[in-house]
Amino acid sequence: MEQTPSPETQSFTLVITGAPYTSQSPQTALGFARAAVAAGHRIHRVFLYGDGVHLASALATPPSDETHWPREWASFLAEHKIPGVACIASALRRGLIDQAEQARYQLPASNLRPPFEIAGLGEWVEGSLRSSRVLYFHGGD
Repeated sequence: MEQTPSPETQSFTLVITGAPYTSQSPQTALGFARAAVAAGHRIHRVFLYGDGVHLASALATPPSDETHWPREWASFLAEHKIPGVACIASALRRGLIDQAEQARYQLPASNLRPPFEIAGLGEWVEGSLRSSRVLYFHGGD
């Protein structure tokens, strides 16, 4: 049975629509998520949509003097056991593939960084219903 949070405790679903390295949204969202968890709040899930799905790529390789935002996010999610979900339509359109979609479309490889998973908009809807707040971190277009 899931414990009901106290009135002071918030639960959040974060929606990231901006790509790392072309927008500040993944960086700002991670700063918020770290602060929220440190303050005792709960992140219910992180949902990547549009260009935000690039955050879940296992092939991102920034220069060594830049922060590796996909790795930072993956570490944070794994450490706090927070689901990270990439929208399937956005992911496939942008070449982000998990092993199931690789087999389905008979592609030569997959490139989804664990612990991210690919799922539909139902994950966003469920997060919206189960969280006390949904915060959007847009790419700025």
